[in-house]
Amino acid sequence: MRILHTADWHLGHQLHGFDRGPEHERFLGWLLDQVRREKPDSLLIAGDIFDTANPSAAAQTLFYRWLTEAVSVHKGMAVALIAGNHDSAARLDAVEPVLSAIGVSVVGTLPRDPAGALDVERLIVPLGPEAVALAVPFLRPSDLPRIDGGDALVEGVRAVYAEVIEAARDRHPGKALIGLGHCYMVGGALSELSERRVLGGNQHALPVDLFPADLAYVALGHLHRAQQVGGRSSVRYAGSPIPLSMTEADYVHQVMLAEVGASITLRPLQVPRSVELLRLPTSGPAPVEAVLAAIRALPAAQGPEGAYPYVEVQVLLTAPRPGLRQEIEKALEGKAARLATIRTHRVGTGEALAEADLGKDLRDLQPEEVFLRRWRRDHEGDPPAPLLAAFYALLSEAGGAA
Repeated sequence: MRILHTADWHLGHQLHGFDRGPEHERFLGWLLDQVRREKPDSLLIAGDIFDTANPSAAAQTLFYRWLTEAVSVHKGMAVALIAGNHDSAARLDAVEPVLSAIGVSVVGTLPRDPAGALDVERLIVPLGPEAVALAVPFLRPSDLPRIDGGDALVEGVRAVYAEVIEAARDRHPGKALIGLGHCYMVGGALSELSERRVLGGNQHALPVDLFPADLAYVALGHLHRAQQVGGRSSVRYAGSPIPLSMTEADYVHQVMLAEVGASITLRPLQVPRSVELLRLPTSGPAPVEAVLAAIRALPAAQGPEGAYPYVEVQVLLTAPRPGLRQEIEKALEGKAARLATIRTHRVGTGEALAEADLGKDLRDLQPEEVFLRRWRRDHEGDPPAPLLAAFYALLSEAGGAA
């Protein structure tokens, strides 16, 4: 059977104030073409469909319209989706009766019966005659059983997955078991600035042996870099389909096509990037003059602004630069680029104020010392004379007022 695995769409996302809706529309158009061309038996969406728990009407419309098109384009394709940590689990559950009518299985919250037992029937989703998905949504501490001994959070997650896996083995002997989850695994490569550690932090990353070897494939969401887990090629993050922070500029974004039979064959489908991300200068932080030169080398503006790349400017500052943003914005005028963010890097010692002289308490420092240490933490050398004069004038004024 053929499985199309994707995750972390983050519909409704904004990048430093820029709406990503047009990029998501192009991605979903491309994905619809892949459904049409590859004809997968099942489509698995491993959480973080939306960027926030309260997505805009436009983001919801885009998603639900796309689902109806996808099941129409390839009739008979099983679709299973779970909530991620960014999603509102209850909001997804609310539309489950409507989506189930068109063949889409949704698991938002972890379902339990009135007695509090896991409703494993809802968590075991048929994927045609040959396989079932073990659709476990993002688990919060309140979802987990009480476990004495060991790491209670990790062992609680293990207990939930183990119960679902065991029930699937018993009820569907001979069928391929396909894991579907949204979690942070041990050894996973995080994307700086765009991902949250979940389930209590890095110390609660989950071990790969959570998924026993008889699972034919495990489709994961949460990490934005496509990667395998724990050296097991069949346990994978699909990654996000578009870059969600400037730190993801160099990622190859993809969805995964997995063919499961006597063995497993994996084929990543690279998502075309409709808008580029540029980090200037490309060699890393540089002085202002070099940054402005790199901006001036950009091509002139032409065509629709929505196709212009997002630009992160990386500036190395040796001293304060009042008006830096205005300088950069002026240099960008008439260029085919949109300023996303300015990141400043400083060249001082980086020491906390009390670190320069460990024998002194901060309360023992004179105001002049505090000022100079604060300056040297971020900048080279001593403050310029006019700034020192202004500081002493302010200090004198404050002393007179006291």
